Amino acid sequence: MKRSSGILMPIFSLPSPYGIGTMGKAAYEFADFLYRAGQRYWQMLPIGPTSYGDSPYQSFSTFAGNPYFIDLDMLVEDGLLRKDEIAGINWGTEPRHVDYGRIYGSRFDVLSKAKERGWERDKQKVNAFIGQNSRWLADYALFMALKRHFGMRSWTEWEDEDIRLRKPAAIVKYRELLREDIELFTYIQYLFFEQWTKLKAYINDLGIGIIGDIPIYVAMDSADVWAEPEFFQLDEKNLPTEVSGVPPDDFSAEGQLWGNPLYDWDKIQADGFGWWIRRIDGAGKMYDVIRIDHFRGLASYWAVPYGETTAKNGKWRSGPGIALVNALKGWFHNLEFIAEDLGYATPDVEKLLKESGFPGMKVLEFAFDSRDSSGYLPHAYSENCTCYTGTHDNSPIALWREEAAPEDIAYCEKYLGLNKEEGFNWGMIRGGMGSVARLFVAQMQDYLELGAGCRMNKPSTLGGNWQWRLLSGELTDSLADRIYDAVRIYGRIDRAKDESKSE
Repeated sequence: MKRSSGILMPIFSLPSPYGIGTMGKAAYEFADFLYRAGQRYWQMLPIGPTSYGDSPYQSFSTFAGNPYFIDLDMLVEDGLLRKDEIAGINWGTEPRHVDYGRIYGSRFDVLSKAKERGWERDKQKVNAFIGQNSRWLADYALFMALKRHFGMRSWTEWEDEDIRLRKPAAIVKYRELLREDIELFTYIQYLFFEQWTKLKAYINDLGIGIIGDIPIYVAMDSADVWAEPEFFQLDEKNLPTEVSGVPPDDFSAEGQLWGNPLYDWDKIQADGFGWWIRRIDGAGKMYDVIRIDHFRGLASYWAVPYGETTAKNGKWRSGPGIALVNALKGWFHNLEFIAEDLGYATPDVEKLLKESGFPGMKVLEFAFDSRDSSGYLPHAYSENCTCYTGTHDNSPIALWREEAAPEDIAYCEKYLGLNKEEGFNWGMIRGGMGSVARLFVAQMQDYLELGAGCRMNKPSTLGGNWQWRLLSGELTDSLADRIYDAVRIYGRIDRAKDESKSE
């Protein structure tokens, strides 16, 4: 990876008239903005279908795309919808925030109309899509149809134990019973990837790569666990024996109980890490760089007995370590990886990161935390790292400035030489942009100097997360030019492109 910079911007945060960002016009305009701003990367959050809590890190599938991101205007242009079928729907009244409840209530009705018009018309292309994605698509479509049939409850609560445990006769029965819904969820994925493929090609043609974020764990209520339970730590009823989390620390007295099922690493390794290879293969078709969230869990992970209400009573267990990393590097020569190594910098994690060769992460907001700076100050960076102002789990700079201890802000101002003329946000950005880190990434909110009400996610809380949206008109040419100037000054742009732009 060359010295460069990127912007963190989820698809759901793009403006649109339909309540949530999509792969439509605003996505192409944002790509153009990145190009004008001299950015080399667009970092996104996971783009899979979301479940309870609306978190992109808890998805019904590690392979599928989010139906909400399908652009409805493009479906109108394609003859799959009429404008009047989407114009009168209340998609939410607050353009700054996503109203997931309203979207959930209407989106699938609209997509059902598109399927009715397109299923037979697009039969040849849909069949080709089914063939290309046979490893996951059939299970996912059946899983989603079954969830509808059983009132959208988790698959562990379905009354019919035969289908819950995937007995062959039950699968045959429900494939026939739920045929129409199976076709719907298949066609939705066809539409998603039709739009995604075109958008990705446009972004890449601008010389911009996509950084995709994959959670280390998958959701318990997912097609992944239901379809292949043998690769997870489950009992004879396919219920977890232990679940994921992180232990208590200075920031959380009870730790964080994530609740994801843990991998059966012995079985996965005995299978040649096939499950993970298939997962990265799917992600590699969507992204150019893959950020592995909670990378430290590959070295050792915190296992909490199933049924616990906090993460306090967990234990450390060994992960697959360098064996998995080497398997992935052996299979995927053209993919680049970023290791999210934040948190517990234990010797086994440091050793794995060094052996992997992957760039780790540095967060500027952590650098000035008097409780624990742990090498996040820019003068301590090595070149092989990615510097972030803050991640999706951190406050935007303007909000962090209000929340942090006064002594931490004073230290930040002194260390970075901040001044009123430049502004606090832009001084922080300068601190990261000018560092030796090979890649620098800032949240879009930081360039816009947004604070309260614009945080992406507050870990360990439900409600109010994953809602922030860009407003139409906020991406101005003057903002792009200011970002471009910073990129040029600190050598984070290809010199040939820089020269061609200035001509």
